[in-house]
Amino acid sequence: MKEFALIFHQAKAAASTRPSPQQIQERMNWLAGIAAAGKLANRGNTLSATEAKTVRGDGIVTDGPFTEIKEFISGFVIVRTDTIEDAVSLAKANPVLKSG
Repeated sequence: MKEFALIFHQAKAAASTRPSPQQIQERMNWLAGIAAAGKLANRGNTLSATEAKTVRGDGIVTDGPFTEIKEFISGFVIVRTDTIEDAVSLAKANPVLKSG
């Protein structure tokens, strides 16, 4: 089996919005399903917009895990699947994609 990183991002403007308790439960159920199937290699972590720093190749340090296109990298999970297509299927089932 191979390992794939599922990286979650959201618009910078939405970075401060908090999910509802129902959305949190849906996300936890999604992750628990991956773990129950034996496909969770690393549960990852949530990244903080206020505590994170980005260090660029030219030595410039900026606040937050932001990219040039103004997206916020909010977290990641590492899954273990046979193919990248299987990893994509797991990612597509993430309820965060349904919340807009």
